[in-house]
Amino acid sequence: MLRYLLRRSVSLVISLWVASVVIFLALEVVPGDPAALMLGINAAPDTLEALRAELGLDRSAPARYLHWVGGMLQGDFGISYTYRTPVAQMIADRLWVSLPLALYALALSTLIAFPAGIWAASRRGSAVDLGVMGLTQLGVAIPNFWFAMLMVLVFAINLRLFSAGGFAGWDAGFWPAMKSLTLPAVALALPQASILTRVMRSSLLETLGEDFIRTARAKGLTRGQALRAHALRNALIPVLTILGLQFAFLLAGAIIIENVFFLPGLGQLVFKAISARDIIVVESVVMLLVFAVIVVNFAVDLAYSLVDPRLRGRR
Repeated sequence: MLRYLLRRSVSLVISLWVASVVIFLALEVVPGDPAALMLGINAAPDTLEALRAELGLDRSAPARYLHWVGGMLQGDFGISYTYRTPVAQMIADRLWVSLPLALYALALSTLIAFPAGIWAASRRGSAVDLGVMGLTQLGVAIPNFWFAMLMVLVFAINLRLFSAGGFAGWDAGFWPAMKSLTLPAVALALPQASILTRVMRSSLLETLGEDFIRTARAKGLTRGQALRAHALRNALIPVLTILGLQFAFLLAGAIIIENVFFLPGLGQLVFKAISARDIIVVESVVMLLVFAVIVVNFAVDLAYSLVDPRLRGRR
């Protein structure tokens, strides 16, 4: 197990290094002059030179890369050209919106998907199973931004139970802040819950067909008892994979929902930074999101061994 941890840790470091190189090349080297991209083609030459000196663009690409990576390792992401604010502070302020939103949506998705998937698998071929699969197909097909606008129309404009957008802030209290995140979280959770339900059902049905389940049934366990005592835990490995991917998507891919609800999160920050050609902000946020994705996948991989003890001996 220790050797496996060391091997996965080395893989984690290599993945982060490769990601940092790709992000740096894509945003600073491949497109051309970042200063020209920020200021536009009509910028005066002396203004371009001043900006290049301010951003350190007058140095070589390897020197700029080492400076950028070294700064990130120390928590220094640089200064935003557009906002003249430390990028680390901007990310920290918006992370307190995007991270709770992702966790909220993931919790809702899990609370919906686990009972629905188990229920459908335990009643395979019944009207309940067909109904759950039909609803999940609908949930996958409906775009989350359209569902988000529909919820704003119903719950914010007609029923006036929630605000149409904006974030109350954690200073206003826990419940007002969570209420501001409820509609966005539901909009994000719906398609994820549909996918997770289908994976949960398929994994359980496959596990229920294994020999050890038939042996348990032969010893007198009912189908429900065999499902809860033996099948459920062994069916969790693909479900954990999907959960890890979903959390990474919810954290990094909520840009549309954040803009629909005017939430000051990381997605909106990246959108505005791209529009303003603020490359420092874009590469820092993208690197942070890549880091989150890689770390979550690393944690999910480690969780496999906790869920299925058979995997510990193989590693």
